[in-house]
Amino acid sequence: MKKSFIHQQEEISFVKNTFTQYLKDKLEIVEVQGPILSRVGDGIQDNLSGVENAVSVNVKLIPDATYEVVHSLAKWKRHTLARFGFNEGEGLFVHMKALRPDEDSLDEIHSVYVDQWDWEKVIPAGRRNLAYLKETVEQIYKAIRLTELAVEARYDIESVLPKKITFIHTEDLVKNFPDLTPKERENVVAKEYGAVFLIGIGGELADGKPHDGRASDYDDWTSPSEGDYKGLNGDILVWNEVLGSAFELSSMGIRVDEAALRRQVAITGDQARLEFDWHKALLSGLLPLSIGGGIGQSRLAMFLLRKKHIGEVQSSVWPQEVRDNFENIL
Repeated sequence: MKKSFIHQQEEISFVKNTFTQYLKDKLEIVEVQGPILSRVGDGIQDNLSGVENAVSVNVKLIPDATYEVVHSLAKWKRHTLARFGFNEGEGLFVHMKALRPDEDSLDEIHSVYVDQWDWEKVIPAGRRNLAYLKETVEQIYKAIRLTELAVEARYDIESVLPKKITFIHTEDLVKNFPDLTPKERENVVAKEYGAVFLIGIGGELADGKPHDGRASDYDDWTSPSEGDYKGLNGDILVWNEVLGSAFELSSMGIRVDEAALRRQVAITGDQARLEFDWHKALLSGLLPLSIGGGIGQSRLAMFLLRKKHIGEVQSSVWPQEVRDNFENIL
């Protein structure tokens, strides 16, 4: 047995186990068991940006239903908060495993197999605002940075993250860098600050385009945030020196309430989704106001262990040329 393989596996487990504990402590959430399949037609499946196809599964003994392998558990988590009576400030997380076969590329950071810490909390009364979003981001970032320091202490991999994360609205990126693409803007600010939270993902910006796509029915990208800006969601990005680019670790945000849901499905033309059971429950006030997101497990391990390819920290499927070019693919 190769010692390098064992060491590789030990490093991955250390990152995941360490961050799990810090995340539980910082967000004060509990671990629960989550599904791998979602029933088609109830609206719980996360449709991401709205165009990705899911893996369909037929269950022999349940012939009257079709199931899909989950993309994420954004809506399932909120449903679970309601179902089991979570109170204000309480929350949960799942070690989620998913398949996203419609990825546009299988490269250093994208794979068919997706694993993440999928978390959700009930928002305390009166806290459905940008300030609460920022407080939550800061707690998650603390968990990330503490994990990096633990990795440094154990494996002598030098820490690089700044003590504080910088908050930037995507509207400011458009104003400051009008001639750059969204990804190029991310590279500029991530390299300058080391760690940033980009606020406002999904809504149309001053240049007439969204910074990036977001489904209409989970994150709130239309409610006012500050000044004339909109969006109560965003992405945590860090500068990845190994890849020489910005590196997304988390997508998260305050979830839609009834008003935001109606606004956003009208913008995207997804009004038909309002007929799903999950959406009817939200519009009927049966789901709590919540905040949540996903933090990439393989992404975090890849970044903290300074790996060149995500396949070095997870077992997925790759074109042969990827396996030929990266010798440590699992």
